[in-house]
Amino acid sequence: MSQPVILSSPVDPVLAARFEELVVKYAKLRPQESLVSLLQAFEYAALHHTGQTRSSGESYMAHPLEVAHILCDMSMDLVCLETGLLHDTVEDTVVTVEDVRKRFGNDVARCVDGVTKLAKLNFYSREERQAESVRKMLLAMVNDIRVVMVKLADRLHNMRTMGSLSRERQERISQETLEIYAPIAHRLGMGKMRSELEDLGFRHLDPAAFAEVNEAIESRRKVTGDALEEIRHAVELKLARENIPARIEARLKRPFSVYQKLKRQKISIEQVYDLLAIRIVTDCVKNCYGALGTIHGEWTPIPGRIKDFIAIPRPNLYQSLHTSVIGPGGQAFEVQIRTEEMHRIAEEGIAAHWKYKEGTKGAQSDEQQVAWLRQLVEWQQDVHDPGEFMSTLKVDLYPEEVYSFTPRGKVIILPRGASPVDFAYAIHSDVGHLCVGAKVNGRIVPLKYELKNGDVVDILTQQGHVPSKDWLNFVKTSKARNRIKHVVNTTERAKAVEIGEKHLEKEARRLGVQWKKIPKEHLEKVAHDYGFGKMEDLHAALGYGKFSPRQVLLQLAPEQVAAAEALEVAPAASPAVPPSNVNDKDLILKVRGVDDIMVYRAKCCNPIRGESIVGYITRGKGVAVHSVNCTNVQNLMYEVERKIEVEWAKAVTESFLVKLVIYTDDRPGMLNQLTSALFNEGTNIRTLEAQPDASRSDGSALVNVAIDVKDKKQLERIVSSLRRISGVRDVERSQSST
Repeated sequence: MSQPVILSSPVDPVLAARFEELVVKYAKLRPQESLVSLLQAFEYAALHHTGQTRSSGESYMAHPLEVAHILCDMSMDLVCLETGLLHDTVEDTVVTVEDVRKRFGNDVARCVDGVTKLAKLNFYSREERQAESVRKMLLAMVNDIRVVMVKLADRLHNMRTMGSLSRERQERISQETLEIYAPIAHRLGMGKMRSELEDLGFRHLDPAAFAEVNEAIESRRKVTGDALEEIRHAVELKLARENIPARIEARLKRPFSVYQKLKRQKISIEQVYDLLAIRIVTDCVKNCYGALGTIHGEWTPIPGRIKDFIAIPRPNLYQSLHTSVIGPGGQAFEVQIRTEEMHRIAEEGIAAHWKYKEGTKGAQSDEQQVAWLRQLVEWQQDVHDPGEFMSTLKVDLYPEEVYSFTPRGKVIILPRGASPVDFAYAIHSDVGHLCVGAKVNGRIVPLKYELKNGDVVDILTQQGHVPSKDWLNFVKTSKARNRIKHVVNTTERAKAVEIGEKHLEKEARRLGVQWKKIPKEHLEKVAHDYGFGKMEDLHAALGYGKFSPRQVLLQLAPEQVAAAEALEVAPAASPAVPPSNVNDKDLILKVRGVDDIMVYRAKCCNPIRGESIVGYITRGKGVAVHSVNCTNVQNLMYEVERKIEVEWAKAVTESFLVKLVIYTDDRPGMLNQLTSALFNEGTNIRTLEAQPDASRSDGSALVNVAIDVKDKKQLERIVSSLRRISGVRDVERSQSST
């Protein structure tokens, strides 16, 4: 530290002491830097947060101060720490970005602005606000990666201190953390940050499941502790005998990681092969492979569990050798082998650069960890719908797992479940558009084939071919989805314009409106009244079914329409009857602001009261209402014009039929426990069917049950109650309920 730091204004002694700890910590990290600006940032933030408190009752300034500590622990630079101290001043006080720029410079102002949410703007929904805030952060990250470092530190401290928030806010913040921020940390290679965010999110989102998984892990820690130490010691001796220098760590798998595996594979915790793990950290790549040979020479490797991320690193630059073996007494355990440098990158990711680079700025062109971000921002440029933006973003942030190859040996890395069409678009948009077939490992496969690690893919193309709308049912990457949507949208819109124009002219003839005599400026004015810039857009809306031709004509020629309708013979007055293909219970749904449009729940997801919903205008069948989490929503919403706002009507007493699939151990008394749990939750059982799970040979069973529920909250209580039963591996809601 070049000079002493003395606070020039009165500050809470606890906060002052904590700030002094930050100063000492950072001075050790970068002893040559002046810390005057850090002191000024602390005093400036403390002054403007004066009188503000957190939900827990503590001084609000404690939060930005702890964020700065987290950033210091990550070895971030002075700009980053100052941003951490100031990151909430623009959002929560009278301070503006321009004030920050004048006082602390362009770099700090840019980072503070990038971290600041868009809370002060008026958005139609929380979803829209969240989407635009995340979009803003991503754009800011492209220019300066420190923006996301501060945001991750901010989110980590908030997750650590959520105890005083309402249950609803804890769940919402935890869900966002698991879907957005933990995956961003993963994509930046920040293993420690990702792990803590995931475990904290899991603990707050589903406390019962977290407690159960954590208890199972801890109980095995006591049982397997000696075995793990024995394995570690044996590995140490074997490597020493081969003259391979190594540092060996033993660990148990994290709760969230275990829970994901149990849920994905429908297995018991005894079947998690990598629950126990040791990590071998050695000095060079040659010794990594030497250690792998030594391990396989001593214990039997489990087939299919060997992964070489040294030869083919993950996109976030993670490198390591992974294998699972059967150890002493038949105990399976995982082994990770890497060098010290690989271990540092695996734990800290892109943050590791700051330890060795003075004054490191934003995303550099040579940093591969940020290359995905540039692509992601590019792919998301044309996605304007908030729901679609968040959904495709979650796919883009999903850990990439499939490593496939072109015939010339180039590695193409794609998300799990990706198809040859995704592969084609990853090569080039034109290759995707012209794709008519694919060969995988020399054999013709369907375009919806799911690629596997090591597949060699040869794309077959044909000039003049255009992508099919059906491809949207199976593509996984947002690049492929957005390119297909663009082509399909153009075609579908042209059809809608033509249909809308014909419907309008036909209705005009029926009502005796002299269509061709209406001045062009009148048509454009009506289009403008409906919120469109030109008549073509209004024609498209009519073609999609958003408005009726009669509504438009009533504005263009009200007297002629009224006269024509007066001549029509009206039927005897009778009460309005809803369309025969609409169930009475579906009247609890309505289009926002409109009462006379036919609305029905989509059978693919059967949304229930309390769930977030979205409407989709169908051709001739009214508005289909889907849960926003429905797997079909993204495939339908490629035509944004067909999306329409829907909402639950006033509270009613009707119940909703929901089908559940319960994965359990096949043991006596299980059905009795399941039905008792359902009875205790006050639900009616419509049907129940139990059978052994024919697809597995581990003594598991499937129970299909149809029940009546009042709303989403009751369903969540029921599912939570069922999962607490010993032997229940998972509970899923069936995607098809009638």
